[in-house]
Amino acid sequence: MLRLAFLFCVAASLPATAMPSAAEIGAHVAAMMARTHAKGLAVATIQNGKVHSVAAHGVRNVAGDPLTPDTVMYGASLTKTVFTYGVMILAGDGRLDLDRPIAALLPRPLPDYPGYESLAGDPRWKSITPRMVLTHSTGLPNFAFVEPDHRLHIHFDPGTRYAYSGEGFLLLQLALEKGRGLDVRAFTDRYLKALGITRTSLQWRDDFANSLADGFNDKGQSVSHDKRSHVRTPGSMDTTISDMAKFAAALVSGKGLTPKALDDIERPGLAITTAHQFPTFSPELPPDARRPDLRAGLGVVTFRGPQGPGFYKGGHDEQTANTLVCLVRTRDCVVILSNDVRAEAGYRELVGMVLGETGVPFDWEYGDGAGKSNP
Repeated sequence: MLRLAFLFCVAASLPATAMPSAAEIGAHVAAMMARTHAKGLAVATIQNGKVHSVAAHGVRNVAGDPLTPDTVMYGASLTKTVFTYGVMILAGDGRLDLDRPIAALLPRPLPDYPGYESLAGDPRWKSITPRMVLTHSTGLPNFAFVEPDHRLHIHFDPGTRYAYSGEGFLLLQLALEKGRGLDVRAFTDRYLKALGITRTSLQWRDDFANSLADGFNDKGQSVSHDKRSHVRTPGSMDTTISDMAKFAAALVSGKGLTPKALDDIERPGLAITTAHQFPTFSPELPPDARRPDLRAGLGVVTFRGPQGPGFYKGGHDEQTANTLVCLVRTRDCVVILSNDVRAEAGYRELVGMVLGETGVPFDWEYGDGAGKSNP
């Protein structure tokens, strides 16, 4: 253990990897897209907390219209990180205590709300906190529809282990809306606008239609963009690579956040004890088989690699492949959005080309179900 700590200290003293130029990244992306047959991909780089490059490649639909930096794409589970940013603004302003049970925010018991009736016989819902939501440790499933009876259940004592849960984020959304009277969409729009982000929303906007990306599945078949009419904090966001570049720069530099809030996001927290992220309730590994470099941050997963600590978040469905990777010491990031799930096969190499060897745990995230388990 001492030797491992020494090696990490040495790594932290090494100079940062030089950021490649937009032209160099473009050449790499072109070769990667040819190899994976991906139709469209957008990539942004952040250097020292500032936007370094933004580019889009390929097409946005079967008509062959070009993908541009301002084309609206599906954000998928990157929505969770954007929502977390807003939660941390509330926490930094003293409007939300991350460690106070959500039950204390709600005007009525949770089982009184539609969709939560099945929790009436399980008092453990009373102990769930916002921090547990943001670290995926509520004990709730990813979504109720994956349960055999399509009803919510708590699978372990909240706060005791990591298990990916979109339902947790919906619970916190409910608490903010019912307990704080917060319009989550309007609140999100305000803080994003303050960051110069204007073509991103947690709900469909008609003005997105003028440059919109459809998706392509693993067979190269076109899938129409889902115009999501309701805010769902686990994954309803539409965005652009230009906007996500600004967001990543703000996030990694803590713009709009208190120093404590930024530290909370990127600090290694709850241990991650499974071999892969999915299935959600995978068996826990024996202690000596777990990865010590992998832990839950708030709204992200933290890791430690050759360049020191970092954090990342993915976002996927059958036709979407997104990822955000940031290094804490250098405040460098890469953001990748693709409307073609086949692009994901080249992400490890692309992230390495931009940031150097980071240690981002793609093998843990993707496992045997790469790109199909994280809606």
